[in-house]
Amino acid sequence: MGIKLDEARTNMLDQFARMLVDTNQTLNLTRITEPEQIITGHYFDSFTCLAIPIRREARVIDIGSGAGFPGIPMKIVRPDLDLTLLDSSRKKLGFLDGAIERLGLDNIQTLHIRAEDAGRDGQYREAYDVAVTRALADMKILAELCLPLIKVGGMLIAQKSDSAIEEIEAARAHIGQLGGRIEKVKAVIIPKDFVARRLVVVTKIRPTPSGFPRAFSRIKKSKP
Repeated sequence: MGIKLDEARTNMLDQFARMLVDTNQTLNLTRITEPEQIITGHYFDSFTCLAIPIRREARVIDIGSGAGFPGIPMKIVRPDLDLTLLDSSRKKLGFLDGAIERLGLDNIQTLHIRAEDAGRDGQYREAYDVAVTRALADMKILAELCLPLIKVGGMLIAQKSDSAIEEIEAARAHIGQLGGRIEKVKAVIIPKDFVARRLVVVTKIRPTPSGFPRAFSRIKKSKP
């Protein structure tokens, strides 16, 4: 995948995996707990986001981070990134806060807020260079949750399944209304498991209109 890991970063990934498995016994973080599955289903999958060039020291937000994917593996590999892990679950963010401290990661913070609320908050609206998200929602919903948080000139990297092409195409008009443009849909293969994925890269070409994001009950209807 073109990623080089020294011993220190390999050890950090191993330590995070151990924390994930231990915590998962009392807090439902993930269904993936076997070592080989963590490597492929979590780490390799997260690393695919780095197939899209991200400038050094970019301000990145992982929306719906959950157990820390793809954000934590990305941060370990790219320590220069200024990373925010957003999630609505305080318990999951508590796990991530503990992991950040134990791993000694810098320039990384958690944010306890719903994405649609963050998108209407001046502190976070159009404040990030890059947003990443993993299997968060249908592409229309995902775009409305993510694009308001991205600066003009920034981008969204959305991890989708290989079968999501129709869903992606159906979201193009709504993405345009939100100020975005689909630049490319990159096919990627998870090494070893050979699972196919799609990375949807959306560039923010103009500010998101003030009426977005809407209340989540309206977003779910996906009708602008």
